[in-house]
Amino acid sequence: MKLERVVLCVFFLGATSWAATRFFLKASERPVPSREFDFTYSVSLPNLPAHANSLSIWIPVATTNRHQEVRLLKVSGTVPLRITRESEYGNRMAFAEIRRTGFKSAHFALTYHVTRHEYAVGSYRQLMQENEKPGQITPDLARFLQSDHLVPIDGEIKQIADKVVAGRKGEIAKAHAIYDYVFHHMRYDKSGTGWGHGNAVWACDAKHGNCTDFHSLFIGMMRAEHIPARFLIGFPLPTGVHQGSIPGYHCWAEFHVAGKGWVPVDISEAWLNPSKYGFFFGSIDPNRMRFSVGRDINLAPKQSGPPVNYFVYRYVESNGKPYKPVHWQFSFRNTSS
Repeated sequence: MKLERVVLCVFFLGATSWAATRFFLKASERPVPSREFDFTYSVSLPNLPAHANSLSIWIPVATTNRHQEVRLLKVSGTVPLRITRESEYGNRMAFAEIRRTGFKSAHFALTYHVTRHEYAVGSYRQLMQENEKPGQITPDLARFLQSDHLVPIDGEIKQIADKVVAGRKGEIAKAHAIYDYVFHHMRYDKSGTGWGHGNAVWACDAKHGNCTDFHSLFIGMMRAEHIPARFLIGFPLPTGVHQGSIPGYHCWAEFHVAGKGWVPVDISEAWLNPSKYGFFFGSIDPNRMRFSVGRDINLAPKQSGPPVNYFVYRYVESNGKPYKPVHWQFSFRNTSS
């Protein structure tokens, strides 16, 4: 009887050990969460002005990067579109010019097939446990330490950033302190006026806004502490929904750490879902599509007006001046479960 018990015990422990090993192997071998879908970006210009000598349109074009594979399936338009690229950030766009040709309206559409991946550089705890390497500001990072028109890095922003990071050592600790400050200082609230422009000082004072305002404040404070940070913008895809229209854009931010590269944060999403407060420091879900990087963008060919605040919606000029009567629609359809 004793021998049988010993044999059973050894068998049970062995089986448990094998099951645990099998579980952990499976966990480590699990594919990175991803989402595969078709995305259509449509722009309509009804009732074109008869007095216009020319009308120029720029539409942002999504491209492949480390976290998304993008294939442009179809491009259509009243007149041909040509793909261009601006030099500062490398954003691509489709450009067309309509001259006096009798068109009463114009329509353009770009359809993509996209595979978007979740990416995680590491949680705050994991990143803090790893030794940070001394960072060097290379030429490609220098722009992400400078101010933008609506994102200053001095004055009130600098004063608050200095207080928030006081006593913190290293870029990760400082970044998390600023992340935590913005999370608790702001509320996601699109009431009234002023929100959505990404004005860091306004956001700091108003204490509310949308994703643009959350991340503009974060980026300004990070750059004030000499940590490169950048603005990314695209479109969100709702979870649990397989197809439909998308009402508007979504943006997030990344900061740069030597030896780690760009570390993502999405503070507004964390605010909307506090259970993911930890996840959205260092990780980004696959339910989005990136279109462009940066602020104060000069398009290609260069527009007559001032730099574009951020580039996710079409930009149109008539006779060299911004043209507003433009309709747009964004839609998606999952192509895998």
